[in-house]
Amino acid sequence: MEAMPLDDAFLDRLRALDLGLTEAAPAYLEEPRGRWHGAAAPLARPRDVEGVSALLAACNEAGVPVVPYGGGTGLVGGQIHEAGGAVLLSLERLNEVREVAAADGALIVEAGVTLAEVQQAAEEAGCLFPLSIASEGTARIGGVLATNAGGVNVLRYGNARDLVLGIEAVLADGTVIRDLKRLRKDNSGYDLRHLLIGSEGTLGVITAASLRLLPRPAEVATAFLAVESPAGALDLLQDLQGQLGEVISAFELVHRQGLDFLAEHFPDMTHPLETRPDWMVLVEVGGAYGTAKALETGLADAFERGAVSDAVIAQNEGQRDALWAVRETIPEANRLTGSISSHDISVPLSRLPEFIERGRVAVAEVAPDARINCFGHVGDGNLHYNAFPAAGRDKRDYANQRDAVQRAVHDLVVSLGGSVSAEHGVGRLKTADLERYGDPGRLAAMRAIKAALDPRGILNPGVILTQS
Repeated sequence: MEAMPLDDAFLDRLRALDLGLTEAAPAYLEEPRGRWHGAAAPLARPRDVEGVSALLAACNEAGVPVVPYGGGTGLVGGQIHEAGGAVLLSLERLNEVREVAAADGALIVEAGVTLAEVQQAAEEAGCLFPLSIASEGTARIGGVLATNAGGVNVLRYGNARDLVLGIEAVLADGTVIRDLKRLRKDNSGYDLRHLLIGSEGTLGVITAASLRLLPRPAEVATAFLAVESPAGALDLLQDLQGQLGEVISAFELVHRQGLDFLAEHFPDMTHPLETRPDWMVLVEVGGAYGTAKALETGLADAFERGAVSDAVIAQNEGQRDALWAVRETIPEANRLTGSISSHDISVPLSRLPEFIERGRVAVAEVAPDARINCFGHVGDGNLHYNAFPAAGRDKRDYANQRDAVQRAVHDLVVSLGGSVSAEHGVGRLKTADLERYGDPGRLAAMRAIKAALDPRGILNPGVILTQS
């Protein structure tokens, strides 16, 4: 779709709607990795769902593209529109916690509330909202749901969509869907909630959500471990799950390369173990009283059979935070190093060790001196598998190899029954990948849904599906 020019008459119509219309500041035209740069655009900041509805109705009538903007933390370019002639829609002023219903295990919040604020509201109600991602201080819940964010607790609590009871959303023509139920069971037809979650603003704009609240664990225990290999890590996970049950919330794989990058860019950071083994795991459990002791017992058994060679268990909240700081700072150290190509992938758990070994070989065939930092949510099969320049070289030296590195990794992932987009979404970055690897029948159904809900193609054009 080619958007009509944003002439003065159209902009005057938007101004009359009291949408807080301004010219988008540079921060709204950038994304964290610096790959895309948005064209100058008017920025609408409505205060309520009625304002969002009025904006979309006006833009749909005029054929003007709308690009929803949450916290700007997305890593696949979904919040950036380079072509111009679009309106940016920020949800930042829809920032109310509408209702806390602890007895129903529900929290109703507007799309502009940050994930950290959602977590705080849940804590104040004596409950837990377990979704946790590195950008939770700035990521807004609307964007979190639009991308179906994952994070470190998917192993136990699922992705974002698994924590949503209902949504309020606006379709392309301004129609408002008001479905903020608190129900666990509602078998009354098509589940539009799950259709819109993960659609990255291409089918509708989420303006509010009814979120699941869960009981807070009586005990939380966190440990940082040295393991022999990724296969050993998975064996350990299976053993601990057998002994502890469903209390393991996080099981994060860390490679020595990640600690080397931390030492280079954050020399004052204390590393948990006395040495830097090739492979490590950060594990966290939460449950009834006695859970921490059960983890200690399980790790003692692992030591006896040689599955764990070194470990530190946090003794207080400060030590727990320090262990998590190591894992959560790795992405920033990666950014400062500068990757040749980054990959957010998932494969079946049984194929993870094979992927890690074959991936190393595949990358070496394209860029023999590249360094690999493989880390992430191994408990749910999601790895961040990133290739970096050799020491003393710059990522620009590999400009001609970048696409080949990505293709080699993604081809391997798909051959093992995996996904090239595990938790960050498709955005603009992976539309070609979706076309290359996606099932034709599934893609046809997706295009039909897009055409039905957004016939003029105004909602985030070029995201997920390529423009025809």
